[in-house]
Amino acid sequence: MEEKKMTYADKKALRERMKRLKPGKLERRYARMGYVFMIPWFIGAAVFLAYPLCMSFWYALNNIRITPLGQKFTFLGYGNFTQILIQDPDFVVELVNYLTSTVLSVPIIVVFALIIAMMLNMNIKGKGFFRLIFFLPVIIVSGPILGMLNSEGAGSISAVDVQAISGAIGSVLPSIIAEPISDLFGNMITTLWYSGVQILIFLSGLQKIDRSMYEAAKIDGGSGWECFWKITLPNLRSMILLNTIYTVVFISNNSENPIIVLIKESMFSGTKEKGYGYASAMAWLYSLVVLLLVGAFALILAGRKDQYEKQVKRAVKLRKKEAREKKRIERRNRRNAARIERKREKGQITSHTTSRSDY
Repeated sequence: MEEKKMTYADKKALRERMKRLKPGKLERRYARMGYVFMIPWFIGAAVFLAYPLCMSFWYALNNIRITPLGQKFTFLGYGNFTQILIQDPDFVVELVNYLTSTVLSVPIIVVFALIIAMMLNMNIKGKGFFRLIFFLPVIIVSGPILGMLNSEGAGSISAVDVQAISGAIGSVLPSIIAEPISDLFGNMITTLWYSGVQILIFLSGLQKIDRSMYEAAKIDGGSGWECFWKITLPNLRSMILLNTIYTVVFISNNSENPIIVLIKESMFSGTKEKGYGYASAMAWLYSLVVLLLVGAFALILAGRKDQYEKQVKRAVKLRKKEAREKKRIERRNRRNAARIERKREKGQITSHTTSRSDY
């Protein structure tokens, strides 16, 4: 009787497992419709992303001259890349300045956005108005308007204050570190203008945190500082990573970026050595550096896993191991039961006595 119950349970479990593995008709229909809606994205990515990338890399391997008969390509191989790295000091200097300024400004923008988002998430009057104020620069300060504001000095601190800050920093730190920090303070207003989108992302993350977690922590005697480090910050880890990558990409693609300006000047240069191919090689080198910088920030922020997640994964692995061991024992018992039944049918053993070696 126990054999029949076990067999029936096994068959039922097998049917349920097959149902989970095999999608239903409606689920397959939804999957097909999902692929249909993804087709425009694939077409757009192929036409506006993959094809321009391939063409720009081909341009980077050639010296391109614009003639009345069209474009004239002269294959150089990696000549443009070696010329940029060896013979063009401006690009290397601007690249080093970009790395130092980005490494310094990205944490400041992210931390500033987090602080403002936490303040705007409080129960204060006129929250919508203050959110509009902090997001307004994202709408206004774009393109030519940013250049006009910077030319009028609206995006920087006054020269007297910058000189005092630079003198104080230069007396403590070496010049290679002091100069980027001084430039960052000089453009502090422009830097903080870039935090509008990050504030909105942090706000959405803060509003998704369950308030009962804070209530339980306060009942246990947790302070606001402890709640921030134990509840708020762990729940915003993915948002911090997202905002960091977004900030790096935004700063890298900014029209006021000196490297972007240098690439544009090389593209429209009338000299024999420069042109579209030279500018494309610059863009590829710059893209490689940006990708490495994004990867470094992602490795720093996403490399450390939560201890609770580790415990959960360890428990899941242990549960799966126990389930596999249980299935292995059940299969062995079924094989032994089938072997005993065959021996009983052949008359080798009686139904009342079984040998211990049969199990």
